[in-house]
Amino acid sequence: MTTNWLAPAKINLFLHITGRRSDGYHTLQTVYQFVNLCDVLQFELREDNEIHLKSDFDEVPPEDNLVVRAARALQSHAGGRSGINITLTKNIPTGGGLGGGSSDAATTLVALNEFWRMGLSIKELAEIGVTVSADVPVFVYGQSSWAEGIGDKLTPVAPVEPWYLIVNPGVQISTEALFNVPELTRNTSPITIRDFMDGRSTNVFESIAMARYPQVRKAFEFLAVNNRERRAKMSGTGSCVYTAFETEDKAQALFEKVPSDMTGYVVQGRNASPLYDFAG
Repeated sequence: MTTNWLAPAKINLFLHITGRRSDGYHTLQTVYQFVNLCDVLQFELREDNEIHLKSDFDEVPPEDNLVVRAARALQSHAGGRSGINITLTKNIPTGGGLGGGSSDAATTLVALNEFWRMGLSIKELAEIGVTVSADVPVFVYGQSSWAEGIGDKLTPVAPVEPWYLIVNPGVQISTEALFNVPELTRNTSPITIRDFMDGRSTNVFESIAMARYPQVRKAFEFLAVNNRERRAKMSGTGSCVYTAFETEDKAQALFEKVPSDMTGYVVQGRNASPLYDFAG
């Protein structure tokens, strides 16, 4: 039996770095919200215990892909299970700050928990997921969240669910590289959810990305000029930049003007993950 499962993108509504731990991990504050731009994964049981991944995404060797790492982590936790064939169809741009790899890993954990009839709780799956990538737990829980720690301490929140135009400027940004730039602000004072709701937040990576990548600056300028009512923001460490609209029609109208050297996506904010809608 083969079934399709969705792996949604996320955007960060803000992102502050509040410190750095002795193990090198940065502590942060952010709000994750899902959008209905999704990768699609198909799963088919094997008779042996091997894990095979098929994808048109060849920028990462299969053994390093977070999907394979998630499947192996779950298989190891179970003490050995039957194998699985996984087909991954990528729609979320890589290196754009939209969390596609972590979302794919989370969907793999949730789906294989069903396929292998493991009966693990969402909490248990999230605990396995954080060993794969710090962003995996929010995708497993499937609820828009206020996040702290390394992104794994989650409090459900329910921000408004507007329409967004996400602009991909066509450049991939290494998260690891941006976290290691010397000018990164690593001591932002912690804020409260109320501070965020009142607009007292930013993304500390925006100025760094714009200084290093002219394409990102161009995307910001395009959105700033064409939607003066809402501030353009960058998701995560970039490179994707987005702005919000009250209606799909308004987002679609600006989508039609996206420069030819960029890619646009008209999507809706979702506080409940499309993962749990199931693709069918």
